[in-house]
Amino acid sequence: MFRMDGKVAVVTGGAKGIGRGMARVFAQAGARVAVLDLDEGAGQGVVEAIRKEGGEALFLRADVARLPDLQAAAGKVEAAFGGADILLANAGIYPQASLLTMEEADWERVMAVNLKGMFLAVKAFLPLLRRSRAGRIVLTSSITGPITGYPGWSHYGATKAGMLGFMRSAAIELAPYGITVNAVLPGNVATEGLGELSEDYRRKMEATIPLRRLGTPEEVAYAALFLASEEARYITGHALVVDGSQTLPESGLALEGLYEEPTR
Repeated sequence: MFRMDGKVAVVTGGAKGIGRGMARVFAQAGARVAVLDLDEGAGQGVVEAIRKEGGEALFLRADVARLPDLQAAAGKVEAAFGGADILLANAGIYPQASLLTMEEADWERVMAVNLKGMFLAVKAFLPLLRRSRAGRIVLTSSITGPITGYPGWSHYGATKAGMLGFMRSAAIELAPYGITVNAVLPGNVATEGLGELSEDYRRKMEATIPLRRLGTPEEVAYAALFLASEEARYITGHALVVDGSQTLPESGLALEGLYEEPTR
């Protein structure tokens, strides 16, 4: 189940974090993978890892905020692999800035990468996806914005909520071509960025999650793999939360004593 043999998957922001996990998981499932990113060193590292595992991949340097970059990448994917079946629109940034200190340029940069970049990636690869017998688009949104809020991330949350508004209309519009459009909404995931956090802060994060741990990039990738699969061909316009039930407790009180030994 959920095999990708003969499929071509394109991952934006594929050099690190969730994107890296997606690239490797899809390659392990049999897909040929195009890794798009600005970080050439890290992106080539993902490609080398995939090739060492027997997969097929290539790296393409592209800025998702620039349509010419993405159109050029689409042409190179077509030349190398003959087309594309799956677009994993994953590229995103998450700088913190309070509303008191946020500048217009801060807002515009997050919008350009996270929201506009998603749209431009879809626009650039849509001609290839329309030629596929089973076109799939999976967006990497977040619990932040669509479900929760967090101080300093109002611009980030706005982009992630905006992705779901795009998804619902795009799913209807692209249905005649057999293309499905869905999203994954990760909670706190153990990516490279968390390496800068203290162990104490990490423990506090884990304490807010009923499963008592952070997610992994691969666990988000497996959710995307399902949504991109033939088995999920009748699912479109929906969002799959991948958060260890982080958003489920009514408050921190719901978790108090949860892991204590029961009295006998």
